[in-house]
Amino acid sequence: MLTLGGCGVDTVTPQAARADAGDDGKAGAGSRRVDCAEAKCIALTFDAGPGKDTPHLLDVLKEKKVPATFFLLGHKHVDRYPKVVRRIADEGHEVANHTWSHRILTDLDEGEVREELSRTQDAVERITGRKPVLMRPPQGRTDSTVSEVSRELGLAQVLWSITAKDYSTTDSALIRERVLTQAHRDGIILLHDIYDGTVPAVPGIIDELQRQGYTFVTVPELLAPGAARAGAVYRPEKDD
Repeated sequence: MLTLGGCGVDTVTPQAARADAGDDGKAGAGSRRVDCAEAKCIALTFDAGPGKDTPHLLDVLKEKKVPATFFLLGHKHVDRYPKVVRRIADEGHEVANHTWSHRILTDLDEGEVREELSRTQDAVERITGRKPVLMRPPQGRTDSTVSEVSRELGLAQVLWSITAKDYSTTDSALIRERVLTQAHRDGIILLHDIYDGTVPAVPGIIDELQRQGYTFVTVPELLAPGAARAGAVYRPEKDD
């Protein structure tokens, strides 16, 4: 479950995205709160919510002044917790798409892929007034069809480089340890705010990584001054 699957699709690193901004650096200038070419940046992302623990997670992030990127599921999540979706957006986090019902997109035909993504696009727009520009394919599985439909819908695909596999444990200390062990500059952390052990692990993860000199950013901030290109697949490279 939740293994990276590039399926032969080329990926773009955050460093390459920043370099692609061009000489004027204006492509993603609106997202540039911090210069990740200079700062030791890391992106905290949460999949498959919102859920019952998301409001508490938002309290933690607000207290610690940490932005995050939320890849939201439509069915039984966005449609069940619209006030939480609105709060995520209102508090400055990035609202992104994790499909409608978590079907594996590479198992679907083009029309089914489009429905999985467009239903969540529309649901988020109804709540926040803005369609997401980022999506994460379930289990990280993508291919040329998924990339083409994503491009058509204005969605860049975002994978990850750090995972606690928090779907497999309720041990918050273990989740924290797994993240800290894998952390690296320009990394993207994958967590899920729907599992019982995850949200309690977040304060310790934030505190320790900040102690190590990391600056937390959203995915668009990680790519700035470059901007995520619709259809492209973004994945950090781990340090050697």
